[in-house]
Amino acid sequence: MMTGRPDRLLAIAHRFGNTVAGLREALDAGVDLVEADVHAFRGVLEVRHHKHLGPTHLWDKGEIVARSDFVRVELVELLEELGEDSRLMLDLKGVRRRLAPDVAEALRTAAPGSPITVCTKHWWMLDAFDRPVRQVPSASTQYSLSRLRRRLRATDRTYGVSVQLGLLTPHVVNELRARADVVMTWPVDTSAALATARQLGVDGVISKNLDLLAQVLAGR
Repeated sequence: MMTGRPDRLLAIAHRFGNTVAGLREALDAGVDLVEADVHAFRGVLEVRHHKHLGPTHLWDKGEIVARSDFVRVELVELLEELGEDSRLMLDLKGVRRRLAPDVAEALRTAAPGSPITVCTKHWWMLDAFDRPVRQVPSASTQYSLSRLRRRLRATDRTYGVSVQLGLLTPHVVNELRARADVVMTWPVDTSAALATARQLGVDGVISKNLDLLAQVLAGR
């Protein structure tokens, strides 16, 4: 099992899995996990961070893109590129009913027996996945973190959790680690953020800065 240790901070490449080229770049750099965002749209599992804006457009942070101009990457393409490697973390986006079951079926078909990681803010989706898939509930607000802490107290030990950096304290990290093998945090895109993450005692950092992740890997 891949777990975090003080001498081996996990390096997780944020959004690099949203393209096949990015996935390959991050894997070749030696990171522990490559994160990819998965949406369900008209029966297709699309890999992208952009959100739906009606049937013909997508948007992300003020950028509007016509679907006709957007290069669509499907989950099956990522899994083909991944091969027997398991260093992929799928972040399930949106609340479409078929998203989690369809992703679970895709993993059973294309990567049977592979311990791929699945993360989501919509924790009920994790029920669609069985071992060896690693389940990671995520929290990005103080309210969701409070709910996550209650959830962990009431359930068996889980593989991991992912929590926004600004919500964490050393006490919270210790509490989470008592119920989870790996405590991940994001965004860790600067040296200052990395220093904060180390001080907090987390097990893994999620970053869009591949050079920063190279520093993490080199420091082991």
